[in-house]
Amino acid sequence: MENEKLKVAFYWAASCGGCEIAVLDINEKILDVVAKADIVFWPVAIDIKYKDVEAMPDKSIDACFFNGAIRTSENEHIAKLLRQKSKILVAFGSCACDGCVKGLANLWDRKTIFERAYSETPSTRNPEAITPQTSFEVKEGKLELPVFYDTVKTLPQTVDVDYTISGCPPPIPTILKVFEAILSGNLPPKGSDLLPNKSICDECPRERKDRKLSEIKRIYEIDDDFKTCFWDQGVICMGLATRAGCGAQCPNVNIPCTGCDGPGPRVKDQGAAAISALASIATNPEVIKQAVDPIGTFYKYSLAHSILRRKVMKE
Repeated sequence: MENEKLKVAFYWAASCGGCEIAVLDINEKILDVVAKADIVFWPVAIDIKYKDVEAMPDKSIDACFFNGAIRTSENEHIAKLLRQKSKILVAFGSCACDGCVKGLANLWDRKTIFERAYSETPSTRNPEAITPQTSFEVKEGKLELPVFYDTVKTLPQTVDVDYTISGCPPPIPTILKVFEAILSGNLPPKGSDLLPNKSICDECPRERKDRKLSEIKRIYEIDDDFKTCFWDQGVICMGLATRAGCGAQCPNVNIPCTGCDGPGPRVKDQGAAAISALASIATNPEVIKQAVDPIGTFYKYSLAHSILRRKVMKE
């Protein structure tokens, strides 16, 4: 039918839930979306079961916004199910696109994570060292949990994705533009990143000067003049390796960019690009050693998506 509404889905895998809130942050414009589209799957907002999705015809969902990384077998199963049922699958937010903060768990494996969470933390009392199992028999029957993977994966590492829109969460103006593009059918070529094709530095109003770095400082160690590039003040800023779209919100409120919009244009590895930039302006090799928590600084959002992906664990 000519006036039939589009069918849209949202899913929350391994993420904090911020992307779900961001969808609502388009405010009254959400009314324009629901006027033209029915939300057929959104577990956080409507009562619907996996079996209902399984019963849907393949490609019956016009567009699915999938946020969250792939941490468990359940995440992977639903990612593959929604790929099967959706014409358009959008990796929505840093967790889906790049692994985000939870991707830093790739510095360990399931065994060491469970040991820390269920035995070693000061607030934990677990003398029998019991950890989650995938199944357990009780008198009422068998209890089952998804498999907790050793490695956090991104959505594009798991299934074919039509579009990506990173950010923690994605910028609200971009979310609105994406909704409008889908509702109008005016979409870019498959594989496009829906954030602008430029870096945060292109949006940042701060002035760049000599770009020579003799010392790395933390943000609280400088007397910020509110107009000079953070790099020129000795503070690491990920803006030069990060895709634009947020309007440089953090630098505009005197906080260096931490990289949540993911790798910038022509950047294959966000952390490596920033480290390379640091090396190019450092006045001596010792400067690089001053970086506190290099993985957390340069790969805070993109370790799972990077060339490194994870730490090799030895038995």
